[in-house]
Amino acid sequence: MCLGVPAQIVDFEKAAQRIATVSISGVNREISVDLMSGETLDVGDWVLVHVGFALAKIDAAEAAATLDQIKKLGGDTFESELDSFATSAIS
Repeated sequence: MCLGVPAQIVDFEKAAQRIATVSISGVNREISVDLMSGETLDVGDWVLVHVGFALAKIDAAEAAATLDQIKKLGGDTFESELDSFATSAIS
């Protein structure tokens, strides 16, 4: 299953390339922010990430609620998404 997962921007050193480093549950990876061209993004902002792309900027409360709901789905849904997040990369 592929979900949009909330992640927090922790580094934006590659802003010129539209690449941000985000963190979710201690896992960091680079994502593309190309789809967010009309949005101002900064370190500390939360974004909804799907297949290596930031889709929307969300607030911290929405991020926390979404992560909580994903964890409540049961089974290995959250762990599966976290593994996918950790091992996938933008090309």
